[in-house]
Amino acid sequence: MGRVTGSADLAGCEWLQYDYSPALMSRGQPGSFTMWRYRKLLPIPDDPVRYPVPVGGTPLLPAPALRQELGAPQLWIKDETRNPSASNKDRATALVIEDGLRRGVDTITTASTGNAAVATAYGAAAAGIRAVLFVSTDCRPDKLALMTQAGAQVFQVRDGYAAAVELSRAAARTFGWLDRNTGANPFTIEAKKTVAFEVWEQLERRVPDVMIVPVGDGPTLVALDKGFAELVGCGLATHQPRLIGVQAERCQPLVRAWLGTPAGPAELNPAATIADGIAVVRPAIGDAVLDVVSRGGGEMVAVTEDALLNAVATLACRAGVGAEPAGAAALAGLKTAFERGLADPLETVVLLVTGREVKAGGATDRLGRVAVVEGLDEVERALADPIPSS
Repeated sequence: MGRVTGSADLAGCEWLQYDYSPALMSRGQPGSFTMWRYRKLLPIPDDPVRYPVPVGGTPLLPAPALRQELGAPQLWIKDETRNPSASNKDRATALVIEDGLRRGVDTITTASTGNAAVATAYGAAAAGIRAVLFVSTDCRPDKLALMTQAGAQVFQVRDGYAAAVELSRAAARTFGWLDRNTGANPFTIEAKKTVAFEVWEQLERRVPDVMIVPVGDGPTLVALDKGFAELVGCGLATHQPRLIGVQAERCQPLVRAWLGTPAGPAELNPAATIADGIAVVRPAIGDAVLDVVSRGGGEMVAVTEDALLNAVATLACRAGVGAEPAGAAALAGLKTAFERGLADPLETVVLLVTGREVKAGGATDRLGRVAVVEGLDEVERALADPIPSS
């Protein structure tokens, strides 16, 4: 493993550090192209990986029709929808569970707007541990169905996503569960940084000029910055790409903070946007996002609902990539970036497509696995009641 030499604080976000050198990055064609290829820069030992599902190694697509339409000959799509539960959340889930399996922890918890909880439910099922998930009461029914079908216990919290995060983290501390909460567990960033390593390798060991990323809580963008910074630290790259973060106009707390303009109620309404995956009013590591974007010469932009819908359709018909609106936000942001001169069509630009729509197949009976709660006492009582076998 890459020896963790310590940690630093990045605007409230824990930043693990290693003994950086070129030897930490594998050379040559991988026998199995997954995120574990980069284990020398991950905080796990060298013995065999226990997590049973391949994660990472997602394709970097040239999308020639989209390039032609946009006049952008060096445009690439990093398609994270190819992960097991169809989103980039699988990376963080895999590393957190890998750590838990080594320590003998039998329950994982997280709060989520949807995709992280789905990834956690399926990852826990594959690893043979229990998933206890916390979501808001307006979490989409199709995502609830995916969680419960995978055997997770789901608790809905009336006061919204931020309250769900607080309850999940309190449960992890009280009951000794694995805490997968985004931005809280530094392993989530460690896992997501592997996207940067893959992009660098897939571009023949080159760094793109610009990378455009959907932003909700913020760890995906911050992790990319860490990954590219570690390539520089290892002496394998000379610079980092500019990172452009994208939010929905109807829920854009970080864009408003970036611009120094207070957000109005219409700009902080997660229920009003179709991009539920990035609809976060109080981003977990928002300060770190703003720090990263500022230091790297990047930008934060907001996009309309129409732009998000158009991006979904364009990815499908011009690139053959299925994406949910939050996952397609990078393409919507690209068009804004071109219009505002934040990126040049002749630059090497990578769009991160973070997830696609997935429907539960077969029976979706919740089997008593969903309950509305307000405190830990209700959680404990619900977990004490036996759940019928699926």
